[in-house]
This record gives sequence, structure tokens and C-alpha cells, in this order.
Amino acid sequence: MTENGHSNGALTAKDFKTDQEVRWCPGCGDYAILAAMQSFMPELGIPRERIVFVSGIGCAARFPYYMQTYGMHSIHGRAPAIATGLAASRPDLSVWVATGDGDALSIGGNHLIHALRRNVNVKILLFNNQIYGLTKGQYSPTSELGKVTKSTPMGSLDWPFNPLSLAIGAEATFVARSIDTDRKHLTSVLRRAAEHRGTAFVEIYQNCNIFNDGAFDFVREDEANRLYLEQGQPVGDTGLVHDEHAADPSAAFAVSRITHGTHGKTPLGVFRDVERPVYDELMTEQLERAREKRGPGDLAELLRAGDTWTID
Repeated sequence: MTENGHSNGALTAKDFKTDQEVRWCPGCGDYAILAAMQSFMPELGIPRERIVFVSGIGCAARFPYYMQTYGMHSIHGRAPAIATGLAASRPDLSVWVATGDGDALSIGGNHLIHALRRNVNVKILLFNNQIYGLTKGQYSPTSELGKVTKSTPMGSLDWPFNPLSLAIGAEATFVARSIDTDRKHLTSVLRRAAEHRGTAFVEIYQNCNIFNDGAFDFVREDEANRLYLEQGQPVGDTGLVHDEHAADPSAAFAVSRITHGTHGKTPLGVFRDVERPVYDELMTEQLERAREKRGPGDLAELLRAGDTWTID
């Protein structure tokens, strides 16, 4: 027998479940996402000690507690920044970020777009329920105009973000969308994200049945309203032909603007998947060139470089 208890050494979904009580509200879409992730993880063939989940603050941020891997529950909005440091310093790790629409797009907005544009080798899962669930139902950056909540009793005046358009605008190299209730599709998207070199951004429509129940029922409950994207195939009746590998992000951006409100359908799948130099690898190459040129670093010499003062 091997250390994980399986004679063939292969991990199973059970190996990625912790002994922690899963503390989301009954019926929350997060359960389905967690189950999909735990079932998918063995496919990676990566030891659990080389997988890390980083989260910020919010309901989605509980994710690391429930994955039998390394994990870090960090601070509000900063998960992409912390994951960047980890991925850059430990290229041997598979680094994932679990975040929500409030955590990632409000206080964490700048951290998110800079991770995307740098193309750090991390996978960012954004659970979008269009509400602040953990703090009991305030409007979020993806809540629709006029949304009545505890913090907007007369309706929100903010125009909402389209997370995919935002990611494509930052020229993210991998952008996709799935939904919590379609496990087969969600798993296929997660598989594509894991295979991608660089930042993979996946928006997951996730239902908050307590504070924003039914926000995505038009696509979660009715498959006729789903527009599954296929490479080289027409995008519904829009006149567009899908090309996820197009170097120019304009085509992917155009597809991201298709919504149930504009076309009666919601696109699901991979919007963009292109190759670009990966930040972590570029940094490693630069450090190696510096070592070859200058030799071992001398901290004392560095401290004494330039103007110095002695204070008695």
C-alpha cells in the first residue's frame, strides 16, 4: 500500500476531502463547485502537497478549509497578490485562487487585473452570485442596476461589472465561464484551465439561495438559454464564428458582451485561450541572467552602494 492508502498510488476524490464541517448555507451553489473540484483534482496527477488554494474573504473564501491540500485564507481582495508571490517563488506548485464577485472585483479589483495582465501561472475561480453573502446581503460589483439590498434600499446606482469583459480587457490569456449546476461542463472548463500555462480566469455562476436566490435561474434551470461555445463554430445567430485562439482580444470581448438580456442566451465555455510568456518563467530567466552576469550577490556591498550616512 502507498501512503495515501491506494495500492496503485492514484488519488481519488475522497483524498481531497478534509475532516472540516462544510459550513455553507444548505442549498448554496458552492457545494456543487466543491464537489466538482474534489472529483477533478485526481486528474491532475499532482501530489496534494504540491497543490495550494488561496482565498480572500467571503463565502467562497472557505474553500481552502475543505480541500485536502495546502491552503491559505488570506485577506480581503488580496488573494491574487499572495498567489502571485507563491507561484513566482515556487514554480513546482499548482496554485489556485478561490474568490467571489465582491472579494475579487471590489477591494481586490486592482490585484485581479494586474495578475491577469502579468500572466502569472495561477488559476483564478470567481464564484459570482451577484451579492455579498457572508456579510448578509449587500449589493456587489456584479449586482444589476436598481438592485434593492440592505445597503441599497432604494436600488443600486452602480453599473455592474461584466467579469469576463473585465478579464479580457486586461488581456488575460485564458477566460472561461461555467455554472454550478452543470458538473460535466464545469469539470471540462476546470480541466482546460489547469492545462493552461499562465493565468486562467474562470467565472462560475453560483446561486446564493439565501440573499439572492434565483439570480441565474434563466441559465441554470433552462438549458435552452445556454449557448455553449465551440471552437470554429458559429456563436448562435450573432454572425460571429468563435475563435478562442485569436491573438487580438476583440473577438473574445465581443462574445463576452452577449447576454441573456441582449440575445436571449448566455455563452458558456472558453472565451479566450492564447499563449503568451508566463510571468514566473520570465522572472526566473531574468534572475538567472543576472547571476551569470554579476555572480553571487553581496548584501553588504548593496547596503553600502550609493550615498551613505553615519549617524552617531
